[in-house]
Amino acid sequence: MTFLWLLSCCALLGTAFVLGGTLASTPHSILPPSGCGVPAIHPVLSGLSRIVNGEEAVPGSWPWQVSLQDRTGFHFCGGSLISEDWVVTAAHCSVRTSHLVVAGEFDQGSDAEDIQVLKIAKVFKNPRYNPFTNSNDITLLKLATPARFSKTVSAVCLPSANDDFPAGTLCATTGWGLTKHTNANTPDRLQQATLPLLSNTDCKKYWGSKITKSMVCAGASGVSSCMGDSGGPLVCQKDGAWTLVGIVSWGSGTCSTSSPGVYARVTALIPWVQQILAAN
Repeated sequence: MTFLWLLSCCALLGTAFVLGGTLASTPHSILPPSGCGVPAIHPVLSGLSRIVNGEEAVPGSWPWQVSLQDRTGFHFCGGSLISEDWVVTAAHCSVRTSHLVVAGEFDQGSDAEDIQVLKIAKVFKNPRYNPFTNSNDITLLKLATPARFSKTVSAVCLPSANDDFPAGTLCATTGWGLTKHTNANTPDRLQQATLPLLSNTDCKKYWGSKITKSMVCAGASGVSSCMGDSGGPLVCQKDGAWTLVGIVSWGSGTCSTSSPGVYARVTALIPWVQQILAAN
């Protein structure tokens, strides 16, 4: 029997099984905000990095990365800015309007950073999210006040529904998740990992029928996301800009670096994203 975990603090309390579920999509394109996906501070990726036994990111080099925190300052999930007004995260993070979005943060143990603590006006959880199968694992957060874009705070690009990111593409994921699944605490400083995309066919060799068209897999290459990374970005470069390809969703219960992590496939969820943005 394979044990899985939802990549959040809640995963420390139990296991989950993913069985299936898809979200139908039609070809749409979303015009990204001007200048999206191009950090003012360039990230430096070794290609051998990992969040498990992690590598620290260059401060400010992933400016769309946000931390979702409760009012005590406890980090429970990640997210990505897609505009001044919107954040995308995982549905299983169970974000509420009482939670806070922290942008521009690198070191959660420092009081010296110029961070933005933003309130959430509305939470839009994908109505087709299934907590038992973990399909359609996406939530959109509308901020009560816009984020102020700066050198360390800006948006990631969104893909079109028909964009293709082939297996073997080297991408990056970031977060404050555990660096070992046995650790009691998450790291203070933002971690990063370089990892390849897998085809769903290859991913099913690890996870079987749990993998659906609304999911994309990456890793199984000596790298892994872990608990606390949930909701954060999996980004790949397209036309010189970082594009949001996946949302950290679930994976090995021990954050194994020899099995792939599973991410919500953003191209499959773009029609719903476009609908929510247009109506709100």
